[in-house]
Amino acid sequence: MRTYAIVGTGALGGFYGAKLQRAGLDVHFLLNSDYQHVKQSGLVIESIDGDFTLPSVNAYDRAERMPACDVVVICLKTTHNRLLPNILPTLVKPNSVILVLQNGLGTEAEIAQILPHHSVVGGLCFICSNKVAPGRIHHLDYGEIKLGAYADGYQAMPITPMMAEIAADFRAADVAISPCADLLLARWQKLVWNIPYNGLSVVLDATTDRLMADPHTSALVAQLMHEVKLAAGAYDRDISEEFIHQMLAYTLKMTPYRTSMKIDYDAGKPLEIAAMFGTPLQFARDRGVELPLIGMLYQQLQFLNAATERRRENSTVDRV
Repeated sequence: MRTYAIVGTGALGGFYGAKLQRAGLDVHFLLNSDYQHVKQSGLVIESIDGDFTLPSVNAYDRAERMPACDVVVICLKTTHNRLLPNILPTLVKPNSVILVLQNGLGTEAEIAQILPHHSVVGGLCFICSNKVAPGRIHHLDYGEIKLGAYADGYQAMPITPMMAEIAADFRAADVAISPCADLLLARWQKLVWNIPYNGLSVVLDATTDRLMADPHTSALVAQLMHEVKLAAGAYDRDISEEFIHQMLAYTLKMTPYRTSMKIDYDAGKPLEIAAMFGTPLQFARDRGVELPLIGMLYQQLQFLNAATERRRENSTVDRV
């Protein structure tokens, strides 16, 4: 039986890790602010697929106290990736696989630099899930994961036996999962949704249903999606018009959702701007492609993020 380390027990790590443990797998959770609560009370999952509680979990507040595991699942926000060089080496065995469940582009390359002799797999999570209280996860909709093996330069890679085994574990935990041979295409496909909805939800102070209900913002969402399609095409990855229509249709049907970036912004936390906007923009520029709408959204988010940072700093000074 494979062992799993969940690095970051929030909306994603808490949900998927809890489902893996409920399926009988050996799962170890790294936590930060709610460590004491989860250590004492476990995890509560409120889900459209059925609520459940894990009264006892393997909870840790420091990575060096955790056992080395077969699969290390990175669920941290990318704004905390600076911590990974200290965390990851303590959690891996010689044959461990690193599964990166993070938004944006380029994160697998960062992990591969930290652990150059380990396999890195990217995971794209199509899910609406929020951490609503310490140790309490609210799963609103969807939940599928798409897996792809990382290779230098994001070249397409065959589906490996270990990927198939990880997929089998998630399916046993009642999580829909599909391995793919082209991680870069999968990353661009996820950005088709993430860039417009995460960015506009912050800039326009709106949930997904409000963005789709207004003809002006729904048109802007589609225009941003087409800029992602343009960037992907510069890397010979085709995103079809059908896929874009599908993402729009999914969002129309989904439960009204406050995106992860909007939740972070409302809480005064740093935003995942670099991985979700900055790196894709740089990827496009490296191929001579400009993305003016995404670029404008990136600059607006930078402005708002800097203002939030100043408020955090002033609040710290006031408390001192």
